[in-house]
Amino acid sequence: MIIHFIMGVMKVIIKATNLDLTEPLKIYIEKKIGVLEKFLSAMDSGAVRARVEVARATHHHKQGNVYHVDVNLDLPGGVLRAEKDDVDVRAAIDAVKDKLRREIEKYKEK
Repeated sequence: MIIHFIMGVMKVIIKATNLDLTEPLKIYIEKKIGVLEKFLSAMDSGAVRARVEVARATHHHKQGNVYHVDVNLDLPGGVLRAEKDDVDVRAAIDAVKDKLRREIEKYKEK
């Protein structure tokens, strides 16, 4: 399942692999990844695209880091990428968001 939506200057594309993208999970992703937009507000509208993939790594494992989240943030002049495997999909989303926030700060300093 792939979902597209636009938040201000950022277009967000969510892809779910081997996982049901429930409405609460979709809202959670929108909220967490949408926070990054305030760090990108000086950029041109439509120039920023976040490609989010949320996946369940396997169906037969019940324990361990079974969820995988990666985000590619396409910016003018580059791509920032973060990924995380975790036992909780929401914790993985939070970790990816935090890493991207740090990467955006480094990008803006250039």
